[in-house]
Amino acid sequence: MKIVLGRDEPAAAAVGAAVSAGAAAERVEVRPVHKASRGFVNDGSVDVCEVAIVTLLQAFAYGKPVALLPITMLGRFQHQTLVTMGSLTVDEIAGRTVGVRSWSQTTGVWVRGFLTEQYGVKLTDVNWRTYEDGHVDGYTDPAWVGRAPEGAKLPLDFLEGRLDYGIMGNELPADDRIRTAIPEASSVAADWSARKGFAPINHVVGMSLTAARENPKAILAAYDALREAAAAGKSAAGKQEPVDLAPAGFSALRGPVTQAAIYAYEQGVLPRPVQFDELVGQTCSALGVDPARLD
Repeated sequence: MKIVLGRDEPAAAAVGAAVSAGAAAERVEVRPVHKASRGFVNDGSVDVCEVAIVTLLQAFAYGKPVALLPITMLGRFQHQTLVTMGSLTVDEIAGRTVGVRSWSQTTGVWVRGFLTEQYGVKLTDVNWRTYEDGHVDGYTDPAWVGRAPEGAKLPLDFLEGRLDYGIMGNELPADDRIRTAIPEASSVAADWSARKGFAPINHVVGMSLTAARENPKAILAAYDALREAAAAGKSAAGKQEPVDLAPAGFSALRGPVTQAAIYAYEQGVLPRPVQFDELVGQTCSALGVDPARLD
């Protein structure tokens, strides 16, 4: 059983638990971890994989043989990831050029959802520029989304002024000229999450259906270990967040996953709506358990 997780301690816990449950499990290191997603969803190259939630939703909608294990590996506020270097604000985004790594990138899906929901932006009024394809074979960007020239890089285009705005998380360059396009982005993000009752999530854990059916005991053991690791991490932090940035279990993930699926469908990232209970049913069927086992 091949397992790809980005952080060392959760990865060690998951592999150890799977081995104790009788699996010949090993960690496969891929950095950055999102580079494992394409092989996981299209080719079944690994059995358990940290994957962006929108990638998992897309894979499900396109019938790829993967399913959700309800563990959050990365959650964060997202409003601050819409950035600019000029005097522009979010209210001036219509008619401007905005760069994002890929149209199906989870951070971009969240930010565009905020733009439409909170700021009344019509997405087709923006000049969008993407830099690479998504991870799921069979998907193509909407016709009104543009692609940067071959070899172009999002951070460089942004720094050299070829973009008015960028949506960037981990790829954000270090430059004192950069500022958030949404005024008081942290407060806006906290208010959004308080109203919704959850924070945006980025990375979850996916499993191949083949591995789940062949060795459900090991998959469930890995899940339990990851849940325990997440709980220990929160306890060690010693700080109670207003909303959970690392929810685990079906009930805790229902809100953020449902919202991500709504945004993704509205933006042409999904070919059809995806309901959270579809994900629950697929996971439980593959593992042969009731939903309560993963809650």
